[in-house]
Amino acid sequence: MTNLARAGRIHDAGSSLEYVRYLTDSGWQAFNNVWTDTVIGGFTDEKMFVVQTTTKVVGRCLLMSTDPGDLVIDPTCGSGTTAYVAEQWGRRWITVDTSRVAIALARQRIMGAKLPAYLLADSPEGQVKEQQLSGASPIGDTRRDVRKGFVYERVPHVTLKSIANNPDIREGMSREEIDAAIARHAETEVLYDRPYEGKRKVRVSGPFTVESLSPHRAVTWEHEAPATERASRQTGDGSSYEKTILENLRTAGVQNGRRKERLEFEDVEPHAGKYVQAVGLRRGAEEGTPQRVAIALGPEYGTVSPQLVKEAAKEALRGQGHDLLLVLGFAFDALALETVEEFRPSSNGGDFASVAGERRLGRLPVLLVRMNPDLAMGDELLKKTKAGNLFMVFGEPDIAVEETPEGYVVAIRGVDVYDPTTGEVRSNNPDEIALWMIDTDYNGESFFVRHCYFSGGGIDPYARLKRALKADIDEAAWETLYGTRSRPFAPPSTGRIAVKAINHYGDEVLKVLGV
Repeated sequence: MTNLARAGRIHDAGSSLEYVRYLTDSGWQAFNNVWTDTVIGGFTDEKMFVVQTTTKVVGRCLLMSTDPGDLVIDPTCGSGTTAYVAEQWGRRWITVDTSRVAIALARQRIMGAKLPAYLLADSPEGQVKEQQLSGASPIGDTRRDVRKGFVYERVPHVTLKSIANNPDIREGMSREEIDAAIARHAETEVLYDRPYEGKRKVRVSGPFTVESLSPHRAVTWEHEAPATERASRQTGDGSSYEKTILENLRTAGVQNGRRKERLEFEDVEPHAGKYVQAVGLRRGAEEGTPQRVAIALGPEYGTVSPQLVKEAAKEALRGQGHDLLLVLGFAFDALALETVEEFRPSSNGGDFASVAGERRLGRLPVLLVRMNPDLAMGDELLKKTKAGNLFMVFGEPDIAVEETPEGYVVAIRGVDVYDPTTGEVRSNNPDEIALWMIDTDYNGESFFVRHCYFSGGGIDPYARLKRALKADIDEAAWETLYGTRSRPFAPPSTGRIAVKAINHYGDEVLKVLGV
């Protein structure tokens, strides 16, 4: 009480004593549960998605509930705000969405982001700053471990307790001396949303991957389904899956991305085969074009394997008179495309040549058709999906590998696209390819992106990042990120490389080459 009286912090209110508090005792105020500063308006984030939460809202929730290095999961990715904010604040993240459009937007947003370079507490520059703020001695070796947090701003928080227990307040001190003593022993508040920045650095996102999972069917709860439907599910014969796919195939047909190039069916009938589940009859097929189409369905949960493609082709050729085989799947094994090449006509117009000691079985075109994931998610979602997007045939990238003095160089010249109306294969220019990547040392199991290039549409996706960096850029190096020729790379230790191309619809195709 004596210290408080000497500091002029006691007010005589007549029948009681009151504590004198100054505005400078605490220059900050804790947030309550009403956030008036997050209202959406004309000065908030640039909106790129129809439902997009502001970064301030997501960032505040993240700062309240996690520490640097923690894992944040957002099952509704949208424009990728959660991933973007988590990347900014040093959190690991996983974000999920059923829409390829949302994933593409999020990927571009994160790749082109300019992020503040916060001072890590476990860094030499962070230790220097911490010593300036608190006088703490350096902790020794640093490893830049983000889990140890950042160096944050602190503000004084003068309390009644800190003044009462202050050992430096003595009788006869001036006002300035008392205020200095109070400031020395005042408590501090750490502002976890105000880390110090390294002003001479610009940070971009760390490495991340984009993965795809096999789709799963959305069904009603068991007690809500009719007894007959519950019984059919218990048999596990997959008839409901086949029925859904074939009914939609009969209605929608197959297309390659061009409006007038669609393979339409007069009828699609089930077929009692092991690998070929249906046979379709073309509508309006001209003479010399495929008319009787064998249809093989990939697994409901999983990828189409090379073996499935091969066995379906053999079955379709056994005296059935099929002109074309469609292999439908939600996802395809990386080597499925290589298997398709085994069933292409030879250049001399004769029968198929021998491959790995096996006789090719005839002149049967085989097409891989990617099914829209909406087909696996119930009738309600299908009602909102355009029929033209349900079954898409995708082509094979036209790739050349050159050996130069600097190393191997990959050139992508376009995509060979099948016209389902004429049966012809034509080559498109690289503008059909939005993105292509190279695994320069492919191990046969997983595709690891070591080179990434953009080639289509005349748009430089790195332009936003280039503007945001506002730094000296090696223009020659920058130009190598956009084009149809790769940078040179060393010979692969595995003897193989893999090239993955993605078109503007999000369809992916992978081709493996031996070098």
